[in-house]
Order: sequence, then structure tokens, then C-alpha cells
Amino acid sequence: MEKLEIADMNFEEALQELEIIIEKLESGEVPLEETITLYDRGSELKKHCELKLQSAEEKIQRISLSQKAPEDLKIEDA
Repeated sequence: MEKLEIADMNFEEALQELEIIIEKLESGEVPLEETITLYDRGSELKKHCELKLQSAEEKIQRISLSQKAPEDLKIEDA
């Protein structure tokens, strides 16, 4: 399996690779050097997934806010 650049991955691709890495690390059968490499890649994949989720949450919030009727929106006086 060819490794994709993390920045080019969608959420599902990154999560799938992260799950594979976790399985390998949990097996305890990976040599130390490979463990370090896998851990580093897994850390970057986790960060990428978190950013993708955060972006999706922000989009959902914007959509939710834009769909509220004007009377539902409260403007607080300063």
C-alpha cells in the first residue's frame, strides 16, 4: 500500500491508516525503529483527523446559525 501524503487524505483515509497503525503497535511485534516511525505517523494522522473534525463541526455550526429565523437569534446589548 502506497503511503499518501497526510495533507492529501480525507478523514476516512486518515482514520483507516491510523487504525492499522494502532493494530500494529498494539501487537507488540514491531521492531523499535519501526515503532517510532509508526508512532510519529500515527500522531500526524490523529492531528489531521482532529482538524478535519473541527472543520466539519464549524461548518455545521455555521449552517445551523444561518438556518435560524431572525426571531430565534438573540442579540445581547453590551
